[in-house]
Formats: sequence, C-alpha cells, structure tokens
Amino acid sequence: MKLYMHPVSMTCRPIRLFIAEHGVPVEEELVDLMTGAHLQEPFASINPNRLVPMLVVGDLKLTQSSPILKYLADKVGSPTYPKDLKQRAKVNEIMDWFNTNFYRDFAYNMAYPQIFPHHKRPSDDVQTATIEWGRDRSKNWLTLLDAHWLGPSKQYLCGDQITIADYFGVCLLTLGEVVRCDFAKYPNIQRWVSNMKKLKSWDKVKEALYGLAGALTGM
Repeated sequence: MKLYMHPVSMTCRPIRLFIAEHGVPVEEELVDLMTGAHLQEPFASINPNRLVPMLVVGDLKLTQSSPILKYLADKVGSPTYPKDLKQRAKVNEIMDWFNTNFYRDFAYNMAYPQIFPHHKRPSDDVQTATIEWGRDRSKNWLTLLDAHWLGPSKQYLCGDQITIADYFGVCLLTLGEVVRCDFAKYPNIQRWVSNMKKLKSWDKVKEALYGLAGALTGM
C-alpha cells in the first residue's frame, strides 16, 4: 500500500494518525503541495483530481479521506469502524456531517482564506466578508458539535469508544488551532479533543501542523 500525502494536509492527517496508531504497513510518498507538485507530473496523471490523500493498493485507487479510513479500518479489522449495522451507520453519519456541513464553512470560508494564498479572495472587502461569514457559520456548527453530537457525557463522537469518525473529525477541527480559534465556550469539544490528544501518535502526526501554526503570525 502506498499513501500519497502531505503532512500539513488536513485530510491526510486523519489517515496518517490512524496508520500510526494501528501500525499499518503503508509506504508514504510526499507530494509537496507547497511547490505545486500535486499539479504537475507524475502525480497529475496518477490522480487527475490533483489532490491528496490518495491510497493505492494494487489496482485500487482511493482519493478521499473518508473512504480511505473506512477501507483501512476494514482491512486491519479495527473496532474503530464497527461491524454492527446501526453503529456503523452512526459513524458514517457524523463523518458525512463533518465533510458536508462543518468543514465547508470552517475551512473553506474561514480558515483557508487566512492561511493559503490561493484561497484568498480577490479583494479585501470580499476577503473580510468571506471570513466573517465563515466564522459566523462555524459558530453554529461548533455549537451543534458541542451540544448535540458530543453532549455532556460522551467521551467520543459515537459514545465511549473511539471510532474513525473521531480520527476524521478531530483532525479537521484542529485546523482551527492554526488560526487561533478559541474553543473555551465549548467544554464538550474541549473534553473530546483532550481525549484524542492522548493518542500516542498525536504529537508526531501533528508536528507539521503545529509548525505551520507557529510560522503564521498576526492571526
């Protein structure tokens, strides 16, 4: 198995964290997003989406973080992706919620325009309005995550046992640390993130993200 990735990529980090925690034998190949290697050959032909992550297993190519996590969990028989139909459906539900609701506003409308030049809007007015819109929308999603998905008693997104939804969701959420998001108003989110940061591989996998956060000033 080969994983095409970049350590700063928000969607690569859940996979790399899962691989590290489970000791999955995967060869990693760096695709340097900072130099535009994902837009150039040979990667542009390998993955016409020109995005990471991409997992290659023989003739199988998977190009999205969520199905890659599900594939790997099934392949190694990890209990983080339950076999029970109802439990698995709940894991799928919260992963889709992060992908289709939370991440759209939190990343693309709030964080990414502040971090990456190619996401910056064409004028200062549009840039400011986009970030304000994303920030306001993100507050709604954070409130839902805190009060509804987690609540006051659950240790993880789907109960008291970690699932791949936690790997996926927490890596998207902690993008906020780069732009100095304050989660103090969300105690259930803070408890959950604290639980995830206890994983033995957390610091190693997050090293590049924290390096990016340290390099960005004036946020």
